[in-house]
Amino acid sequence: MKKLSYLLSVALFLSLAPAFADDNDDKDKGLRAEPFEFVGSTADCGGTAGSNIVTSAWLTGMGLPDNGSSNTTPGNRDPHFSLLLSKNGKTPDCSAAGATIKGAEDMKVSEFGFDYRNGGHCGAGAPRFNLVTSDNIFHFIGGCANGTKTPAPQDPAQWTRVRFDPSNPGQAFPPVAPNVKIKSLSIIFDEGTDTTSTEDSRGIGLAVIDNIDVDATLIREGSGAKHDDNNDKKNDGDDK
Repeated sequence: MKKLSYLLSVALFLSLAPAFADDNDDKDKGLRAEPFEFVGSTADCGGTAGSNIVTSAWLTGMGLPDNGSSNTTPGNRDPHFSLLLSKNGKTPDCSAAGATIKGAEDMKVSEFGFDYRNGGHCGAGAPRFNLVTSDNIFHFIGGCANGTKTPAPQDPAQWTRVRFDPSNPGQAFPPVAPNVKIKSLSIIFDEGTDTTSTEDSRGIGLAVIDNIDVDATLIREGSGAKHDDNNDKKNDGDDK
């Protein structure tokens, strides 16, 4: 499914390019992961329009403690934010859940990653990072199954930490050249219920991630979900 995910990545990049163009306005505001749901038109994926089967949202109570403490500490009243990513249908559907990483522009490209809750989807194509570097090259970073995994420090029994080396051809397509910087960055989840993996044998099409790592800086919490209204309008027109 990696090839199909790459094709959907290109469609996402082309459709969301205007939003990336505004990212420079968010410099110096700190790193943020702003959720979005993408539902493509017939033009976006070269065939059938996508369906409203995707969800992306920061939710409390689903993640690891946002203060970095242990998840097993009794009485820990930390909000426990995590990013829920879901695709409730088949992978070829022209749709994806994701989050735009704001504030990463001009940061060096060294490592990417996240912690994910065991039992969710961790496939060859998703969750992953879509990266455009300062040399205007698009990179497919991941997906989850291709990363280097270790037990997540805050809850090693229930969570796994995954890291991606952007210079590694097994974890980045194409590998990132030395000394380039981030131009735009997003997390994408577009593998659905027809795509299974070692950790998702039934194909639930859902992942819960936390501690999103951009150059060793962790994004632990967030808020909001943004639908791609432009594509919704395109789909309305397609149905007429």
